[in-house]
Amino acid sequence: MLLYSLLLVFAPVGVQSDWLSISVPQHAYEGDQVVIRCTGQNNGDIKRVKYFKNSHHIATYSGSSSYTIDNAGLGDSGYYFCKADRKLFLFIDTTEETGSKWLNVQELFPTPGLTASLLQPIEGSSVTLSCNTRLPSDRATTQLRYSFFKNGHTLQSGWTSPKFTISAISKEDSGNYWCEAMTASRSVSKQSYRSYIDVERIPVSQVSMEIQPSRGWGVEGEPLGLEGEPLVLVCSVAKGTGLIMFSWHRQDTKESVGSKSQRSQRVELEIPVIRESHAGGYYCTADNNYGLVQSAVVNITVKVPVLQPLFSISVPGVLPFIGDVAELHCEDKRASPPVLYRFYHENITLANTSAPFGGKASFKLSLTAGHSGNYSCEADNGWGTKRSEVVTLNVTEPPPKVRLVNGPHHCEGRVEVEQDGHWGTVCDDGWDMKDVAVVCRELGCGAARHTPIAALYPPVVDEALPVLIQVALCNGTEQTLAECDQVEAFDCGHDEDAGAVCEVIPRTF
Repeated sequence: MLLYSLLLVFAPVGVQSDWLSISVPQHAYEGDQVVIRCTGQNNGDIKRVKYFKNSHHIATYSGSSSYTIDNAGLGDSGYYFCKADRKLFLFIDTTEETGSKWLNVQELFPTPGLTASLLQPIEGSSVTLSCNTRLPSDRATTQLRYSFFKNGHTLQSGWTSPKFTISAISKEDSGNYWCEAMTASRSVSKQSYRSYIDVERIPVSQVSMEIQPSRGWGVEGEPLGLEGEPLVLVCSVAKGTGLIMFSWHRQDTKESVGSKSQRSQRVELEIPVIRESHAGGYYCTADNNYGLVQSAVVNITVKVPVLQPLFSISVPGVLPFIGDVAELHCEDKRASPPVLYRFYHENITLANTSAPFGGKASFKLSLTAGHSGNYSCEADNGWGTKRSEVVTLNVTEPPPKVRLVNGPHHCEGRVEVEQDGHWGTVCDDGWDMKDVAVVCRELGCGAARHTPIAALYPPVVDEALPVLIQVALCNGTEQTLAECDQVEAFDCGHDEDAGAVCEVIPRTF
């Protein structure tokens, strides 16, 4: 018995023992936590345990402890065994050793591959990047997150979708792209190889310009705009991608009227309020860094709508009288021709007059007592109709064509008459109270009183003033002296000029 005990004490160190065993998972995946456990028949007797991989010492623990790989990698595959120092009895220890067991750490997912729906896309097209990898069937529920990169910059990080779309790619988006697949716990992360995407830019071509809104077409087929309204110049290209610089210019001055830079094949420039001075030729240019291209010239005609026309009435004298011919004028100097003018009396149409070249129109009217009232005119050139302000016309009886001058009042003095715009005297041949009665009636005076000679009313008449009536043959009932019969022979001088005295009727106001 003693001999057997001594043999145990001095047994060779490192010999495999059934007393100690090692537990290693048959297989694991990248990122798993792997626990390798070394156990004895009585773990309490283990004073120290050492772990080895592929014969290399990797860890030492006091007492019975397991070896844990928190985040397993492919490099953790290998043969594992352990050694344990255990207490035999009293102060005698012995070393136990296990056999080797293989740990196989498998790839959780392969290195992803980045694919693009288009490797040579045209600017403006949509490109979808896909980060392609796969999980084993027994780990199909493992959640992966995806990130996408370009030239060292992150495009999108932590997506649960393996796809990323660039909706409208540009030339500046050309470059190296790659992706990364990572477990939600971040334990396993792998990046794809880089893929170069070359974005193609198409030069601008077939630049054209149009006007909106067009109010019609001119005689030469040019678009029409209306003064006071907005005008939109539209510049477009049939082809062309990327950021395009659009500019608009006047043909006569070559000056720029505006510019815009957009990723669009059609751009608008608005002139908020156009004037007649905006008429002329316009063109636009487009350039996306492959050369400037110009549109054809578009000539724009600006029509001026009718403003409020200016209305006026002219009569031969200071005041309008029955029998006068009044001339009605309607004018709009700026309205684009042709202009149709309408004349109104108390909103009743008197006449329509066309002015083919614009400007003004006139209408003549022989006045009667019924022509008193409000007058106006209207102008219409197809781009608007406007009415003038109202002008009031008061038509009265014409003034008398006889007058008494140099007397103490308007009903006494030398008799003078008017013919064809010229004044002259009346000879006293046959001049009697019947003649004076007619003069008094025409002047609105009272009854006839006397037939004095004109010499009673100095100063003497200028010799340049003619004698217009030799003999007035009135019967006393005529309304005016001009209605009386006259003797046409003339042999009177101013020393025979006639006078008249009428009763004065007081005026009331």
